[in-house]
Amino acid sequence: QVHIVESGGGFVQAGGSLRLSCAVSGLTFSDYAMGWYRQTPGKEREYVAAVSRFGENGYLANSVKGRFIISRNNAENTVTLQMNNLKLEDTALYHCQALDKDTYSPTDYWGQGTQVTVSS
Repeated sequence: QVHIVESGGGFVQAGGSLRLSCAVSGLTFSDYAMGWYRQTPGKEREYVAAVSRFGENGYLANSVKGRFIISRNNAENTVTLQMNNLKLEDTALYHCQALDKDTYSPTDYWGQGTQVTVSS
């Protein structure tokens, strides 16, 4: 059974930083690219970042480029999203999700999410 568990969310003032972590079990971690998505009530789910199966390539949405960094540790089956210079609009529930290693299409494996709230 696949388990994906996010952690690290919380409350932070604008301009601050948070580090989100995602722990994955129940699948062959290096067979998947991994991604972060976020969602706020009333809005569509938004892609944030993705990392290739061995971590050599990271991709970021334009809205977070220059502020967020995605990485992974295949020895520990974890994915990290370092979020710097946070803005009010970064407030959301952040989900970690396994992606197809070739197409980066989302799979059915994703976690319950961790809430990030940015205040002024």
